[in-house]
Amino acid sequence: MPSETRGQKAKIILALAVPAMIENFFQTVVGFVDTLFVSKLGLTEVAAVGVTNAILAVYIAVFMALGVGASSMIAKSVGAGDFDKAKAIVTQSTWAASAAGLFFGIVTFFFAETLLRAMGAEPNVVAEGVKYFRIVAVPSILISLMTVFGSILRAAGNTKTPMKIGLWINIFHIPLDYVLIFGILGFHGLGITGAAWATTMVRIAGTVLLYLHIRKTRLSFPITQGFIFNREFALPLLKLSTPAAIERLIMRFGQVLYFGLIVRISTETYAAHTIAGNIEVFSYMPGYGLAVAAATLVGQSLGANRQDDAYQFGKIATVIAVLFMSFVGVLLFFLSPAAAAWFTDETEVRGMVITALRIDAFAQPFLAIGLVLAGALQGAGDTKSPLYSTTIGMWLIRVIGVYVLGISMGLGIAGVWLSIAIDLFVRALFLMYRFNKKMV
Repeated sequence: MPSETRGQKAKIILALAVPAMIENFFQTVVGFVDTLFVSKLGLTEVAAVGVTNAILAVYIAVFMALGVGASSMIAKSVGAGDFDKAKAIVTQSTWAASAAGLFFGIVTFFFAETLLRAMGAEPNVVAEGVKYFRIVAVPSILISLMTVFGSILRAAGNTKTPMKIGLWINIFHIPLDYVLIFGILGFHGLGITGAAWATTMVRIAGTVLLYLHIRKTRLSFPITQGFIFNREFALPLLKLSTPAAIERLIMRFGQVLYFGLIVRISTETYAAHTIAGNIEVFSYMPGYGLAVAAATLVGQSLGANRQDDAYQFGKIATVIAVLFMSFVGVLLFFLSPAAAAWFTDETEVRGMVITALRIDAFAQPFLAIGLVLAGALQGAGDTKSPLYSTTIGMWLIRVIGVYVLGISMGLGIAGVWLSIAIDLFVRALFLMYRFNKKMV
C-alpha cells in the first residue's frame, strides 16, 4: 500500500485529533466552570478542591497508565488486523482498571483526611476537602473505567464517540453543578458537596455510555463474564503500563510535593496557582488531542510494519501542535487579566494569576512538543522515555526550582511558574532526542 503524502497525513492526524481536542475542551470547560462556581464560595473552598484534585491526580495517573498500555497494544493489533487479540487486551485492561479503581476507592474511604493533612493543608481547608474528596474518589472505579474505555475506543481509531459522550455529559454537568452548589426554587444547595455529587453523577453516565458504545464495535466484550487471567496479554499490558504508571506517579507525587511547597508560601499563592492552572489547562487541549492521534497512528503504522510512516506521523503531529499551542500562548498572554478577574476580586491574587499565565505563555511550544512526542513514543511501545523525562523534569528541575526560586529567592508565584517553564523546555529537548533515536 503506497504511503500517504504529508498533506494527507496531516488530514488523517487532524481527523483523529480534532474530536479528541473537542472532547478535552468540554472536559476542561467543566473543570473551569466547576472551579469558577466553587470560587464564589470562597478561597478556602478553592484551595480545598485544588488540594483534593492534586491527590486525585495521583489516582488518575495509574488509570491513565493502564490506558496508555492498552492503547499501544490495541493500536498495534488493530493495525495488524488481529481483532481477536485486540479484544483479549480490551478484556484484560478493563479488569485491571476495575481492580485499580476499587483499590484507590478503599484508600480514600479510610485515609481521606490523612492524605489531605499530608499535603500541608490548613485545618479549615482539610475540613472542606474531606467532604469533596470522599464523594468524588471513593467511587474511583468510575474514573478508571472511563479512562480505559475512552483509550480503547481511541486506539481503534474512534475518537468521535468519546467526544460525543463527553459533549453530552458535560452539557448536563454544568447546570447540575450550579443547582447542587447554589440551589434553585427553594432548594438551598449543598456548596462544595454539591460540586462533588455533580461530578460523580456525570462519571456514572460517562462510564455506562462508553461501555455501551464499545459493545457496538468489533472490540465488544461482556462485562458480566468472570475474570480470567490471560498471561499472554496481561503481562505485556503490565510491562507497558508499569513504566507509564511510574512516570505519572513520579509526576503526580512531584506535584504533590511542590503543591505543598506552594501552600507554605501562602494560601493566597496556592489559590492563585490553582486558578491559573484551571485557566492554563485550556492550552493542553490541542496538545492532548494531537498526542492521542500520534499514539494511535504511530502504533497502527508499526503494527502494519510501516516504520517511516510512524516517524512521519509523529513529526507532523508535533509541528501542528506547536503551531496550535503557540497561538494559545499569545491568547494566554493578552487575555490573562480578563480571565483572572472571572475568578477573584482580590487584587493581589489576581496579579499573581496574571504573572503565572504570562510566564506560561512562553512555554507553550515546549509543552506541545513534550505532549505529542510522549504520546508518539508510548504508541510505539516506549513508555520508558517519558518516565525518564518526567523524573528529570519534575524532581531535578520543578520541585527544586519551586523551592529555590519560589521560596528561597522570594519570587513567589513567578518562581513557581518559571520552574515549570524550565522543566517543559528541558523535557521537550529530551523527548525530541529519544523520538529521533528510536524512529530513525
